[in-house]
Amino acid sequence: MLKSYFLRCLFPLLCFSCQPKEDESISIDNPKIELKKPSNFPDFDAYNLRTNAPTKIGVLIGEKLFYDPQLSRDNTLSCASCHIREFAFADKNPQAIGTEGRIGLRNTPPIQNMIFLNTYMWDGAVIDLKDQPIIPIITHEEMDSSIEEVLKKIEKNDTYKELFKKAYPNGKITSERILESLAQYMFTLISANSKYDKVMRNEGMSFSTEEQKGYAIFQQKCALCHKEPLFTDQSLRNIGFPKNPNRIEEKGEARVSGKIEDLYKFRVPTLRNIAVTAPYGDHGQFSSLEEVLLFFDHGVENDENIDSFLKENNYRIPLSQEEQRALISFLNTLTDNEFLNLQ
Repeated sequence: MLKSYFLRCLFPLLCFSCQPKEDESISIDNPKIELKKPSNFPDFDAYNLRTNAPTKIGVLIGEKLFYDPQLSRDNTLSCASCHIREFAFADKNPQAIGTEGRIGLRNTPPIQNMIFLNTYMWDGAVIDLKDQPIIPIITHEEMDSSIEEVLKKIEKNDTYKELFKKAYPNGKITSERILESLAQYMFTLISANSKYDKVMRNEGMSFSTEEQKGYAIFQQKCALCHKEPLFTDQSLRNIGFPKNPNRIEEKGEARVSGKIEDLYKFRVPTLRNIAVTAPYGDHGQFSSLEEVLLFFDHGVENDENIDSFLKENNYRIPLSQEEQRALISFLNTLTDNEFLNLQ
């Protein structure tokens, strides 16, 4: 099962990464987009910009593809079906729901600030964002299609034909360009205008007393993994969350590496827009932030490879009810209503 999963996922990646490039030049009518980096953010990921810099038409194609149900086998499911803007491009389901109502293995992650990251997927299986869309496209529980089938559909569409003519001198629609365009659109989804950001940039806002108290608690007990300003250090860790009942399939990073020491390690998720991305956990174990913090307070599940921070602190992060309220108050300052298109 594991071997077939790797072959199914990695073979297309290798093909598209290694295939000769016929015409990588960009049309004169398709200038590169200069993404604006927020002053309190780190630099963009250099590899992504070097290998797939967003362009005006490339982003337009990517956005159209993102909302196009033709990416699924039965033309019923688009990327946006699960990645909904008002929920920071996540959804409200414990686990993703694909074609024909099939239930996926994991919780739908939000899509934000991808241009700053270098690791994707819950298990860290993808390090190049333009390879990521292949996985939901081919997965039986998600879109249940193939990149070849998607290409056939897109090649027949007059709107796409015109866009690709504007984007590339030869106007050819290829699988590689479809994937590049999807990644380019995702690169533009930058969330950096929350109350937290405005406080950090001295834009005339300040934390309330409770938010400030929560920020201090966050820095003491959470910031090691949820590193500012992205609120993730992009590491993969086992933090003792309740296991997915489907343990035959779900092994976290070990599902990719095959190493027993990587069992149940998952990528540290960002806390940005956390107030709108419930349920939480790799398979939606927790319906609210209160449940998450209560779980940490009571004590996590112990594994041999449990994160050292938890091991050193008796497998728990103690938080009084007052501290929990203050911490949640701070976490609410990470909501970016402009990004969520709620203002």
